[in-house]
Amino acid sequence: SFADSSLLGERKRRDREERLNIVLWRQPLVTLQYFFLETLINLKEWTIKLWHRRSILVAFLLMLAVLTATYYVEGRHQQYVRYMEKKFFWCAYWVGLGILSSVGLGTGLHTFLLYLGPHIASVTLAAYECNSVNFPEPPYPDQIICPDEEATDGSISLWAIISKVRLEACMWGAGTAIGELPPYFMARAARLSGAEPDDEEYQEFEEMLEHAETAQDFASRAKLAVQNLVQKVGFFGILACASIPNPLFDLAGITCGHFLVPFWTFFGATLIGKAVIKMHIQKLFVIITFSKHIVEQMVSLIGAIPSIGPSLQKPFQEYLEAQRIKLHHKSDSGVPQGENWLSWMFEKLVIVMVCYFILSIINSMAQSYAKRLQQKMYSEEKTK
Repeated sequence: SFADSSLLGERKRRDREERLNIVLWRQPLVTLQYFFLETLINLKEWTIKLWHRRSILVAFLLMLAVLTATYYVEGRHQQYVRYMEKKFFWCAYWVGLGILSSVGLGTGLHTFLLYLGPHIASVTLAAYECNSVNFPEPPYPDQIICPDEEATDGSISLWAIISKVRLEACMWGAGTAIGELPPYFMARAARLSGAEPDDEEYQEFEEMLEHAETAQDFASRAKLAVQNLVQKVGFFGILACASIPNPLFDLAGITCGHFLVPFWTFFGATLIGKAVIKMHIQKLFVIITFSKHIVEQMVSLIGAIPSIGPSLQKPFQEYLEAQRIKLHHKSDSGVPQGENWLSWMFEKLVIVMVCYFILSIINSMAQSYAKRLQQKMYSEEKTK
């Protein structure tokens, strides 16, 4: 029996290595074939689930029909409809970016660094330059223009900037909380069914529980501390883990699912921690970092670097000057030629990150289909 279990463990390890080799840059044709087959299987499963919940689907379609009629029928209500439409899509945009950031056990698109952080930074720079936060209502990342009314220097406050970006930040935080649900549901379903899913994170969690007393390295002890905090403290333990930048929070989701923590306890604490507490910490950090005097000090420090300082300082100065000109309705006046250097680099970084994220989705789905084939082979061998 021990020999059989060791052979089975060795076989699972080889199968896992074989799956990890199914990537576009090693096996492009196989990866694309498995990706499309996995997509078809997922569509079939979703269709079956919708059919089993057809009463909810019919109610949703009826509500959608009522909203569509309200949207297209003319009347005095149209001004409220347009306002709600703009707010809805604005919130959905940031919630979607938050989900993309946290979904996939920490392998998601890092949308805070790519989208929310730069958005808060641009609003902060504009607020200090205009001495006001009376920009047009969102969506304004496309173009922020200073209001026409005059404002006295120093009239802008830190709280005013925090309030200006609170909606976007909280919606992004709510999206990250939603993205933490898959590890919870995966571990909960595995515990209730008694199955042992072939998932690396879950297997690592099981091994950590088995060897909890003998763990010596820092990473294992940190993961064990998160697990103990969540298991023993409950709601406030989850809240503490979710309220600070914590790369081990996926382990908290698996822990809550494994120990059958109630859904609203887990999701409520996660939502409060990520969308309220953690987001205000991150938002405050970005606003302080990009406040006017801090930015000026950073640019002057760059210029103080020996030999290469002045050449590095120039594009930053030109970029900040171009932003000031744009904020004051002078975009068609003499703008320095080097103003697009930083924005060009940032755009290319975003494109590279998005392409990598799409490739990782294709590889992940192809590996999921390979896992289906391996599990089917196991089940056929057991029935023989």
